[in-house]
Amino acid sequence: MTFNRFVQTFGRQAEDDDLAARELSGSVDLSRTAEVKVDRDTYLEAEARGMTVSELLETAEYDPSPSGSPLDAFERQLALAGIRLGGNKATTVEQFYQMAPPLMPEFILREIKKGQAMRPELNSLIAGSTTVANNRYTPFHIDTGSTGRFSLRPIGEGSEIPQILVTEQNHSITVPEYGLGLKTSYKALRYRTTAQFRVLLWYIGFKLQTDKIALITDCLINGDGNNNPARAVNAAVSGTLSYDDLVTLWAEFAPFEMNTIVCHLSQLKSVLTMEEFKDPLAGFRFQNKGEIFSPLGATLVRCDDVPTDLLIGLDSRFAVEEVITQPLMVEYDKIIEQRFEEAVISESVAYAKVINEAAVVLDTVFS
Repeated sequence: MTFNRFVQTFGRQAEDDDLAARELSGSVDLSRTAEVKVDRDTYLEAEARGMTVSELLETAEYDPSPSGSPLDAFERQLALAGIRLGGNKATTVEQFYQMAPPLMPEFILREIKKGQAMRPELNSLIAGSTTVANNRYTPFHIDTGSTGRFSLRPIGEGSEIPQILVTEQNHSITVPEYGLGLKTSYKALRYRTTAQFRVLLWYIGFKLQTDKIALITDCLINGDGNNNPARAVNAAVSGTLSYDDLVTLWAEFAPFEMNTIVCHLSQLKSVLTMEEFKDPLAGFRFQNKGEIFSPLGATLVRCDDVPTDLLIGLDSRFAVEEVITQPLMVEYDKIIEQRFEEAVISESVAYAKVINEAAVVLDTVFS
């Protein structure tokens, strides 16, 4: 998705969200919010406690949101400062700094996370997400080679109890830090409205999430360094993709379930135009709303980093896990000081196989 199209698609959402927030804020009690001061120390405390500022503000000693509150604790801080994020009178970046500069880093972080949520496909690809304390992580190794040892069966007196063998992999993985510099100046932003700025931040989050999907597909295809690349099956005829090939891929998954297919746009188009999938209702949904149908019950996910000759089938409940050592963060001190050109947005994340057999690759070009 290009940035211009992204703005057209989500820019109106910024105005709608802010209009609703302004209408609600008039009926919200801000008395306790006024007693809370957000500054650098707030960010330091949140960092020490492994929280975001938004999460810290929701704790009992700060300004927790009562049940059913239309605004969360951070949104109440924005309302107290008179900051408007959309509409005809949206606050400019310069006005934001005049009103409440310490709120800017958390505002940036929250809006980037909203952009990440606009690529929900990532969460549909991972079995789970784990936060660990250091940048080395050793995945589990689950022995699925001899299923007879842990298949369900009656246990007689003195008989062997079925066991599933779980050990650690031979090699740990490194969880690298990924950084993105917000290469702009305060001068370039000062007269932009927060409605404009937040769409830019959404796009940053959207792009970060897209890049992480590429990391997942690399792990699925090539493994995590423990000699565990996905098993590959070939199409019936090299250079082609047929319905029978998809059925072959689907059949490789017992006892798992192929609930997701990830592929390049070129292969995605081949699937979408297969005669077997030209269901009138599916075609109507795709043409009317852009909703992609689910061939053989599998959700299609586009990732143009997947080689054009491959399709990845997976059971997303068991195939790969996300490992985080540092959640998404922005350099709050530089943002508060308006040094955007030096500010870095960073996250430490990696992906590891859970059960290797839960992902299979279909190779459509082979010798």
